[in-house]
Amino acid sequence: MLSRLKQSLAATTLAVAAGGFVGSADAAEYTLRVQTHFPAESTPGKVAAQFLDDVVTMSGGRVEFQMHWSSGLVAQNETLGAASQGILDCDMTGASGNVGKDAGFQFVGDIMGGYDTPYQFIGWLEHGGGRALVQSLYDEYNMHLVGYWLQGHESLSSTRSLASFENLKDWKFRSPPGLETEIFASFGAKPIVMDFGEVPTALRTGIVDGADASTLNTNAALGLFDIATHVTYPGFHSMPTETLACNKAAWDKLPADIQRMMEVALARAALNLAILTEIKDKKVAREIAAKGVTLHDWSVEDRKQFRTFARERWQDWKTKSAHAAGLVDSHVAHMQELGLID
Repeated sequence: MLSRLKQSLAATTLAVAAGGFVGSADAAEYTLRVQTHFPAESTPGKVAAQFLDDVVTMSGGRVEFQMHWSSGLVAQNETLGAASQGILDCDMTGASGNVGKDAGFQFVGDIMGGYDTPYQFIGWLEHGGGRALVQSLYDEYNMHLVGYWLQGHESLSSTRSLASFENLKDWKFRSPPGLETEIFASFGAKPIVMDFGEVPTALRTGIVDGADASTLNTNAALGLFDIATHVTYPGFHSMPTETLACNKAAWDKLPADIQRMMEVALARAALNLAILTEIKDKKVAREIAAKGVTLHDWSVEDRKQFRTFARERWQDWKTKSAHAAGLVDSHVAHMQELGLID
Protein backbone atom coordinates (compact mmCIF):
# COMPACT_ATOMS: atom_id res chain seq x y z
CA MET A 1 0.00 0.00 0.00
CA LEU A 2 2.76 2.43 0.95
CA SER A 3 4.63 1.88 -2.32
CA ARG A 4 1.49 2.65 -4.35
CA LEU A 5 0.85 5.74 -2.25
CA LYS A 6 4.44 6.89 -2.73
CA GLN A 7 4.12 6.57 -6.50
CA SER A 8 0.88 8.55 -6.40
CA LEU A 9 2.40 11.32 -4.33
CA ALA A 10 5.42 11.52 -6.61
CA ALA A 11 3.10 12.43 -9.48
CA THR A 12 0.85 14.87 -7.63
CA THR A 13 1.08 17.40 -4.84
CA LEU A 14 -0.17 16.30 -1.44
CA ALA A 15 -3.75 17.40 -0.98
CA VAL A 16 -4.14 20.01 1.73
CA ALA A 17 -7.66 18.75 2.33
CA ALA A 18 -6.23 15.65 4.00
CA GLY A 19 -4.71 17.78 6.71
CA GLY A 20 -3.98 21.45 7.16
CA PHE A 21 -1.11 23.89 6.99
CA VAL A 22 0.34 25.58 10.06
CA GLY A 23 2.52 28.49 9.04
CA SER A 24 2.93 30.70 6.03
CA ALA A 25 3.80 29.03 2.74
CA ASP A 26 5.23 32.31 1.42
CA ALA A 27 7.74 32.80 4.26
CA ALA A 28 8.65 29.18 5.05
CA GLU A 29 12.04 27.75 4.14
CA TYR A 30 11.19 24.25 5.38
CA THR A 31 7.98 22.21 5.23
CA LEU A 32 7.34 19.12 7.35
CA ARG A 33 4.51 16.70 6.61
CA VAL A 34 3.30 15.20 9.89
CA GLN A 35 0.58 12.70 10.82
CA THR A 36 -1.11 12.04 14.15
CA HIS A 37 -3.92 9.63 14.98
CA PHE A 38 -5.59 12.20 17.24
CA PRO A 39 -8.49 14.36 16.01
CA ALA A 40 -7.71 18.08 15.97
CA GLU A 41 -10.54 18.78 18.43
CA SER A 42 -9.29 16.31 21.08
CA THR A 43 -7.17 17.42 24.02
CA PRO A 44 -4.00 15.79 22.60
CA GLY A 45 -4.91 17.27 19.21
CA LYS A 46 -5.08 20.77 20.67
CA VAL A 47 -1.75 20.25 22.44
CA ALA A 48 -0.21 19.04 19.17
CA ALA A 49 -1.57 22.12 17.38
CA GLN A 50 0.03 24.34 20.04
CA PHE A 51 3.33 22.51 19.51
CA LEU A 52 3.18 23.25 15.79
CA ASP A 53 2.32 26.89 16.41
CA ASP A 54 5.15 27.23 18.94
CA VAL A 55 7.70 26.01 16.41
CA VAL A 56 6.33 28.23 13.64
CA THR A 57 6.37 31.25 15.95
CA MET A 58 9.83 30.62 17.40
CA SER A 59 11.28 30.09 13.94
CA GLY A 60 9.82 33.35 12.68
CA GLY A 61 7.85 31.42 10.08
CA ARG A 62 10.90 29.69 8.60
CA VAL A 63 9.23 26.31 9.05
CA GLU A 64 5.66 25.24 8.28
CA PHE A 65 3.78 22.01 8.93
CA GLN A 66 1.30 20.10 6.85
CA MET A 67 -0.64 18.22 9.52
CA HIS A 68 -2.73 15.14 8.82
CA TRP A 69 -5.16 14.64 11.74
CA SER A 70 -6.98 11.40 12.64
CA SER A 71 -4.61 9.28 10.53
CA GLY A 72 -5.90 11.14 7.49
CA LEU A 73 -3.20 9.99 5.06
CA VAL A 74 -2.40 6.41 6.07
CA ALA A 75 -3.57 4.05 8.82
CA GLN A 76 -2.08 4.64 12.26
CA ASN A 77 0.11 1.53 12.16
CA GLU A 78 1.43 2.57 8.74
CA THR A 79 2.57 6.04 9.83
CA LEU A 80 6.10 4.98 10.78
CA GLY A 81 6.54 3.22 7.45
CA ALA A 82 5.23 6.23 5.54
CA ALA A 83 7.67 8.54 7.32
CA SER A 84 10.53 6.08 6.92
CA GLN A 85 9.92 5.98 3.15
CA GLY A 86 9.61 9.75 2.85
CA ILE A 87 5.88 9.83 2.12
CA LEU A 88 5.57 11.74 5.39
CA ASP A 89 8.35 13.57 7.19
CA CYS A 90 7.32 12.92 10.79
CA ASP A 91 5.31 10.35 12.75
CA MET A 92 3.43 11.83 15.72
CA THR A 93 1.56 8.69 16.81
CA GLY A 94 1.92 6.00 19.48
CA ALA A 95 4.89 3.66 19.24
CA SER A 96 2.91 0.61 20.43
CA GLY A 97 1.17 0.49 17.06
CA ASN A 98 4.46 -0.69 15.55
CA VAL A 99 4.74 -3.89 17.60
CA GLY A 100 4.24 -5.91 14.41
CA LYS A 101 7.56 -4.53 13.17
CA ASP A 102 9.55 -5.21 16.36
CA ALA A 103 8.42 -6.24 19.84
CA GLY A 104 10.64 -3.50 21.24
CA PHE A 105 8.09 -0.89 20.20
CA GLN A 106 5.81 -2.20 22.97
CA PHE A 107 8.28 -0.97 25.56
CA VAL A 108 8.80 2.32 23.79
CA GLY A 109 5.05 2.87 23.84
CA ASP A 110 3.55 1.23 26.95
CA ILE A 111 5.21 -1.17 29.34
CA MET A 112 1.91 -1.91 31.16
CA GLY A 113 1.80 -1.74 34.94
CA GLY A 114 5.11 0.09 35.16
CA TYR A 115 5.44 3.74 36.10
CA ASP A 116 3.13 5.59 38.45
CA THR A 117 3.32 8.97 36.67
CA PRO A 118 4.04 10.27 33.16
CA TYR A 119 6.99 12.19 34.61
CA GLN A 120 8.65 8.93 35.66
CA PHE A 121 8.25 7.55 32.13
CA ILE A 122 9.75 10.69 30.58
CA GLY A 123 12.43 10.54 33.28
CA TRP A 124 13.45 7.10 32.03
CA LEU A 125 13.71 8.44 28.48
CA GLU A 126 15.77 11.51 29.34
CA HIS A 127 17.66 10.51 32.48
CA GLY A 128 17.50 6.72 32.71
CA GLY A 129 19.27 5.73 29.52
CA GLY A 130 16.07 5.25 27.54
CA ARG A 131 16.71 7.69 24.70
CA ALA A 132 19.78 5.88 23.35
CA LEU A 133 17.93 2.55 23.36
CA VAL A 134 14.83 3.97 21.67
CA GLN A 135 16.96 5.74 19.07
CA SER A 136 18.80 2.51 18.26
CA LEU A 137 15.43 0.95 17.39
CA TYR A 138 14.37 3.93 15.28
CA ASP A 139 17.73 3.84 13.50
CA GLU A 140 16.58 0.68 11.74
CA TYR A 141 13.75 2.67 10.17
CA ASN A 142 15.83 5.70 9.20
CA MET A 143 14.06 7.81 11.84
CA HIS A 144 15.20 10.35 14.43
CA LEU A 145 13.38 10.41 17.78
CA VAL A 146 12.51 13.97 18.78
CA GLY A 147 10.81 12.94 22.02
CA TYR A 148 7.79 11.78 24.00
CA TRP A 149 4.47 13.36 24.93
CA LEU A 150 1.81 11.48 26.91
CA GLN A 151 -1.46 11.91 28.74
CA GLY A 152 -0.95 9.78 31.83
CA HIS A 153 -2.61 6.70 33.25
CA GLU A 154 -5.70 5.21 31.69
CA SER A 155 -8.66 4.02 33.76
CA LEU A 156 -10.73 0.83 33.70
CA SER A 157 -14.51 1.34 33.63
CA SER A 158 -16.91 -1.40 34.67
CA THR A 159 -20.47 -2.35 35.52
CA ARG A 160 -19.12 -4.42 38.43
CA SER A 161 -16.77 -3.63 41.27
CA LEU A 162 -13.05 -3.10 40.63
CA ALA A 163 -12.16 -2.53 44.26
CA SER A 164 -9.04 -4.69 44.26
CA PHE A 165 -6.85 -7.02 42.25
CA GLU A 166 -9.09 -9.96 43.14
CA ASN A 167 -12.04 -8.34 41.34
CA LEU A 168 -10.26 -8.75 38.01
CA LYS A 169 -10.65 -12.53 38.00
CA ASP A 170 -13.25 -13.52 35.37
CA TRP A 171 -13.76 -9.84 34.53
CA LYS A 172 -14.86 -9.62 30.89
CA PHE A 173 -13.62 -6.41 29.32
CA ARG A 174 -12.61 -4.69 26.10
CA SER A 175 -8.85 -4.80 25.62
CA PRO A 176 -6.47 -3.70 22.90
CA PRO A 177 -4.43 -6.57 21.42
CA GLY A 178 -0.93 -7.56 22.48
CA LEU A 179 0.81 -7.35 25.83
CA GLU A 180 -2.21 -6.07 27.77
CA THR A 181 -4.34 -9.02 26.71
CA GLU A 182 -1.59 -11.42 27.79
CA ILE A 183 -1.15 -9.78 31.20
CA PHE A 184 -4.84 -9.77 32.09
CA ALA A 185 -5.43 -13.30 30.80
CA SER A 186 -2.51 -14.59 32.90
CA PHE A 187 -4.37 -13.96 36.18
CA GLY A 188 -7.83 -15.02 35.07
CA ALA A 189 -9.43 -11.92 33.53
CA LYS A 190 -11.25 -12.33 30.23
CA PRO A 191 -10.04 -9.71 27.74
CA ILE A 192 -11.96 -9.33 24.49
CA VAL A 193 -10.14 -7.50 21.71
CA MET A 194 -12.38 -5.03 19.91
CA ASP A 195 -12.20 -1.67 18.20
CA PHE A 196 -12.23 1.43 20.41
CA GLY A 197 -15.46 2.70 18.82
CA GLU A 198 -17.36 -0.48 19.69
CA VAL A 199 -16.97 -0.04 23.45
CA PRO A 200 -20.17 1.88 24.34
CA THR A 201 -22.43 -0.59 22.52
CA ALA A 202 -20.57 -3.64 23.87
CA LEU A 203 -20.90 -2.32 27.43
CA ARG A 204 -24.56 -1.41 26.99
CA THR A 205 -25.48 -4.82 25.56
CA GLY A 206 -23.49 -6.81 28.12
CA ILE A 207 -20.96 -8.23 25.67
CA VAL A 208 -18.37 -6.94 28.14
CA ASP A 209 -18.52 -5.98 31.82
CA GLY A 210 -16.07 -3.15 31.34
CA ALA A 211 -13.40 -1.61 29.19
CA ASP A 212 -9.93 -0.24 28.91
CA ALA A 213 -10.80 2.86 26.88
CA SER A 214 -8.13 5.49 27.58
CA THR A 215 -8.16 8.15 30.32
CA LEU A 216 -10.98 8.95 32.72
CA ASN A 217 -12.07 12.06 30.83
CA THR A 218 -12.10 10.10 27.55
CA ASN A 219 -14.29 7.45 29.21
CA ALA A 220 -16.70 10.20 30.17
CA ALA A 221 -16.65 11.67 26.65
CA LEU A 222 -17.58 8.23 25.29
CA GLY A 223 -20.61 8.16 27.59
CA LEU A 224 -19.39 5.07 29.45
CA PHE A 225 -20.60 6.35 32.80
CA ASP A 226 -24.16 6.27 31.58
CA ILE A 227 -23.68 2.51 32.01
CA ALA A 228 -20.56 1.83 34.08
CA THR A 229 -20.83 2.45 37.82
CA HIS A 230 -17.25 1.59 38.79
CA VAL A 231 -13.89 2.89 37.61
CA THR A 232 -10.24 2.66 38.65
CA TYR A 233 -8.91 6.11 39.45
CA PRO A 234 -6.13 7.10 39.61
CA GLY A 235 -5.28 4.53 36.95
CA PHE A 236 -2.42 2.07 37.18
CA HIS A 237 -2.47 -0.50 34.40
CA SER A 238 -1.59 1.37 31.21
CA MET A 239 0.12 4.63 30.29
CA PRO A 240 0.79 4.76 26.54
CA THR A 241 3.25 7.28 25.21
CA GLU A 242 3.03 9.25 22.01
CA THR A 243 6.23 9.91 20.13
CA LEU A 244 7.46 12.40 17.58
CA ALA A 245 9.96 10.85 15.21
CA CYS A 246 11.12 12.31 11.91
CA ASN A 247 12.71 10.88 8.80
CA LYS A 248 16.46 11.37 9.24
CA ALA A 249 16.91 13.02 5.85
CA ALA A 250 14.14 15.52 6.62
CA TRP A 251 15.51 16.10 10.13
CA ASP A 252 19.07 16.62 8.95
CA LYS A 253 17.93 19.28 6.47
CA LEU A 254 16.72 21.42 9.36
CA PRO A 255 19.23 23.87 10.83
CA ALA A 256 20.32 23.25 14.42
CA ASP A 257 18.23 26.10 15.82
CA ILE A 258 14.98 24.75 14.36
CA GLN A 259 15.82 21.26 15.57
CA ARG A 260 16.28 22.68 19.07
CA MET A 261 13.00 24.61 18.78
CA MET A 262 11.16 21.38 18.00
CA GLU A 263 12.76 19.60 20.95
CA VAL A 264 11.92 22.42 23.36
CA ALA A 265 8.38 22.84 22.01
CA LEU A 266 7.74 19.10 22.36
CA ALA A 267 8.99 19.12 25.96
CA ARG A 268 6.49 21.91 26.64
CA ALA A 269 3.76 19.89 24.91
CA ALA A 270 4.56 16.82 27.03
CA LEU A 271 4.25 18.75 30.27
CA ASN A 272 1.15 20.55 29.07
CA LEU A 273 -0.63 17.36 28.02
CA ALA A 274 0.13 15.59 31.31
CA ILE A 275 -1.11 18.59 33.31
CA LEU A 276 -4.25 19.08 31.21
CA THR A 277 -5.12 15.40 31.49
CA GLU A 278 -4.73 15.49 35.27
CA ILE A 279 -6.95 18.58 35.50
CA LYS A 280 -9.63 17.10 33.23
CA ASP A 281 -9.56 13.73 34.99
CA LYS A 282 -9.92 15.31 38.43
CA LYS A 283 -12.89 17.35 37.23
CA VAL A 284 -14.57 14.27 35.73
CA ALA A 285 -13.84 12.27 38.90
CA ARG A 286 -15.78 14.77 41.00
CA GLU A 287 -18.65 14.89 38.52
CA ILE A 288 -19.13 11.14 38.18
CA ALA A 289 -18.69 10.52 41.92
CA ALA A 290 -21.54 12.96 42.53
CA LYS A 291 -23.66 10.89 40.15
CA GLY A 292 -22.98 7.66 42.05
CA VAL A 293 -20.00 6.16 40.20
CA THR A 294 -17.56 4.46 42.60
CA LEU A 295 -13.90 5.42 42.15
CA HIS A 296 -11.44 2.68 43.12
CA ASP A 297 -7.93 3.80 44.09
CA TRP A 298 -5.99 0.59 44.45
CA SER A 299 -3.72 -0.05 47.41
CA VAL A 300 0.06 -0.25 47.05
CA GLU A 301 -0.20 -4.00 47.63
CA ASP A 302 -2.76 -4.52 44.84
CA ARG A 303 -0.70 -2.43 42.42
CA LYS A 304 2.40 -4.48 43.23
CA GLN A 305 0.46 -7.68 42.64
CA PHE A 306 -0.62 -6.47 39.21
CA ARG A 307 2.95 -5.38 38.45
CA THR A 308 4.22 -8.84 39.40
CA PHE A 309 2.08 -10.45 36.71
CA ALA A 310 3.09 -7.74 34.26
CA ARG A 311 6.80 -8.39 34.91
CA GLU A 312 6.34 -12.06 34.09
CA ARG A 313 4.98 -11.10 30.67
CA TRP A 314 7.80 -8.57 30.18
CA GLN A 315 10.23 -11.44 30.56
CA ASP A 316 8.33 -13.42 27.91
CA TRP A 317 8.53 -10.48 25.53
CA LYS A 318 12.28 -10.16 26.04
CA THR A 319 12.66 -13.28 23.89
CA LYS A 320 10.88 -11.65 20.94
CA SER A 321 13.68 -9.29 19.90
CA ALA A 322 17.03 -7.92 21.01
CA HIS A 323 15.53 -4.44 21.24
CA ALA A 324 12.72 -5.70 23.50
CA ALA A 325 15.25 -7.37 25.79
CA GLY A 326 17.37 -4.24 26.13
CA LEU A 327 14.38 -1.97 26.71
CA VAL A 328 12.83 -4.25 29.35
CA ASP A 329 16.11 -4.49 31.27
CA SER A 330 16.50 -0.71 31.13
CA HIS A 331 12.96 -0.08 32.40
CA VAL A 332 13.40 -2.60 35.22
CA ALA A 333 16.66 -1.00 36.32
CA HIS A 334 15.11 2.48 36.32
CA MET A 335 12.00 1.34 38.22
CA GLN A 336 14.24 -0.30 40.82
CA GLU A 337 16.06 3.02 41.24
CA LEU A 338 12.69 4.71 41.79
CA GLY A 339 11.64 2.05 44.32
CA LEU A 340 8.69 0.90 42.21
CA ILE A 341 9.89 -2.71 42.15
CA ASP A 342 12.38 -4.75 44.17
